[in-house]
Amino acid sequence: MANQIHEAIIEGLFLEKAHSNPHCLLGLQSTLDHQKIIRIWRPGANKCYLEIFGKVMEATLVHAAGLFEYVVPDETKQEDYRIYHQSGLLAHDPYSFGPTIGELDIHLFAKGVHYKLYDILGAHFTTQSGVSGVRFAVWAPNAKRVAIVGDFNFWNGGVNPMRAIGSSGIWEIFIPGLNEEEKYKFEIHTKEGHLKIKADPFANFFEMRPLNASRVFNLNRFQWTDEKWMQKRAKTNYENSPMTIYEVHLGSWQREGGKFLNYRELAIRLAEYCKEMGFTHIELMPVEEHPLDESWGYQVTGYFAPTSRFGSPSDFQYFVNYLHEREIGIFLDWVPAHFPMDNFSLAQFDGTYLFEHADPRKGYHPHWNTYIFNYGRNEVSNFLIASALFWVEKMHIDGLRVDAVASMVYLDYGRKHGEWIPNIYGGNFNLEAIEFIKHLNSVAHERAPGCLMIAEESTAFDGVTRSIEWGGLGFNLKWNMGWMNDTLQYFTTDPFFRLYHQNLLTFIMIYAFSEKFTLVLSHDEVVHGKGSLLAKMPGDDWQKFANVRLAYGYMICQPGKKLLFMGGEFGEWNEWNCKEELPWHLCQFERHKQLKKCIRDLNHFYLDHPAFWQIDFESRSFEWIDFSDNQNSVISYLRKGESQILICIHHFTSVYLPSYKIYLNHVKMVREIFNTDREEYGGSGKINTQVKILKSEKRAEGFEIQLSPLATLIFEVEFE
Repeated sequence: MANQIHEAIIEGLFLEKAHSNPHCLLGLQSTLDHQKIIRIWRPGANKCYLEIFGKVMEATLVHAAGLFEYVVPDETKQEDYRIYHQSGLLAHDPYSFGPTIGELDIHLFAKGVHYKLYDILGAHFTTQSGVSGVRFAVWAPNAKRVAIVGDFNFWNGGVNPMRAIGSSGIWEIFIPGLNEEEKYKFEIHTKEGHLKIKADPFANFFEMRPLNASRVFNLNRFQWTDEKWMQKRAKTNYENSPMTIYEVHLGSWQREGGKFLNYRELAIRLAEYCKEMGFTHIELMPVEEHPLDESWGYQVTGYFAPTSRFGSPSDFQYFVNYLHEREIGIFLDWVPAHFPMDNFSLAQFDGTYLFEHADPRKGYHPHWNTYIFNYGRNEVSNFLIASALFWVEKMHIDGLRVDAVASMVYLDYGRKHGEWIPNIYGGNFNLEAIEFIKHLNSVAHERAPGCLMIAEESTAFDGVTRSIEWGGLGFNLKWNMGWMNDTLQYFTTDPFFRLYHQNLLTFIMIYAFSEKFTLVLSHDEVVHGKGSLLAKMPGDDWQKFANVRLAYGYMICQPGKKLLFMGGEFGEWNEWNCKEELPWHLCQFERHKQLKKCIRDLNHFYLDHPAFWQIDFESRSFEWIDFSDNQNSVISYLRKGESQILICIHHFTSVYLPSYKIYLNHVKMVREIFNTDREEYGGSGKINTQVKILKSEKRAEGFEIQLSPLATLIFEVEFE
């Protein structure tokens, strides 16, 4: 009889690799004759030892495949014995513990509303019945069998099969005695008989690429000290606050001897640099784990892990904490629009199209050769929402810039006729993705006060930053891609011909207040043959630098928050290369040094003048003075705060105009307070130490200035 039982265990559990509950066969068990035995599975071994009541004993080999048993007294409990694991570790038996995931967790996950899913799935240090260890859990509903493999079992998938939790699709196991940074993966046997070795979708730490094993890590041991920042963030009205964002790619911002800096080193350098340069926030191009440097982080394989390129998760927590203590906010690029096809990651995770749509017309992205998430599946939606909340709750990130929103909300994005499936109403809106975005934004705002959700949305989709209650998507801010494209198209035009294209500058005011915009000069415009910000400017070197000063001054004066990609502030000549450090040596040359000083001073000037940001998203914050002087390529307007009004004038040609009149009624006093043409910035020095008020018989009707070439001029004004 015993031999038949042993054969059944071996055949059903291990050779066919199909049993979904190994815990009912292994560990401390009762036999049919009411004895208690400890059953241990060590495939291929001929000896096995355990410690029982403090004594080391040898178990009996009951099947040559590697099944061992040891008879114990009836009063034996799980805490009374330990086993020697394959690695030699003496620890408690993983198969003597009950399930570690409760019914409520399963229910919330199935509904797509488990907002702390990042604490349930993945690898987490925990205690079961007073025993410390690591709980591994993974969602693979269509798998035939799942096992945990790692250094601790010599990557042998037969050693530690996992238990399926009912019909939830979740597999779990608790393994006592493991240490931090243990490497592991999941071995998944599909119903079709294929074997997949997958990294943990919820892992917090990975091996350094090109290796890709997940690593156990305890995030909870980091001691946060940024309470003051977090409390201030929750109370700050971002709409009426200044915001200058420095967009950064950590791998190429600065290096040391050609090698990456650690998160901790980067924190110190970036905080000091941002304070000097007047940036209130940094926006990190994706630091979620990714295998391919050339993807710049936008092909994510670790949605819950900061990349190991720059250190451990604790190092990243230090990075965030350090910048917060120095009052620098951190936004993170986050990519829920698509994911790569790497075999070790999410693609066809359990042998089926699990995270992605099966139909390529909905599940494959032709632009990027990637998979598209199935937003209509509750568990997939929950995975993404939990990822977003992980970064803003667990890692204290101040906001997420959601990448490629347009590709999410349109079913026909990047597709030709016949390559997409209309929605149930026959339209091209992805209703499931839109519902996911609304759910995401509502939960993020509820659970992380002060956290900003920022959309990179490149079309005129209606209501991106409108509240969900009023039919919008619920984002706080939207990148103004139209402004960036129009502005750069204008600036790349020779100044001699700019008079024919002034509408590129003025068109913005037709829609400037339709959304809550961030004006951006981003990484997208300094790659793929587009040239750096400095190199794309026309003219000789003097004119190129003057154009950059003018362009940034123009952005500072326009309504909306501000973003500049790294390198633009000191005039990088070459296109950005993610494989190299920025050319910081340029800052020793006078023109580059002067440009950097101008950008610095413009940022601080912006921060010090509420007219630029106090009522940023209201139309009353802006008033044209003259947008029609295309012959001189000049525009002028008022920027208004609650108690301050400034005059902004931009001259887009290299012609010096010694006597230029601005017609504005009832002016009493006008004083120049900023000019990008100052000599200290590399300009010609045509500044206005005094401004002549133009008067008719009854009233002041404007003022007269000398108009600097290729310059932004800002004036303080008082009215009668």
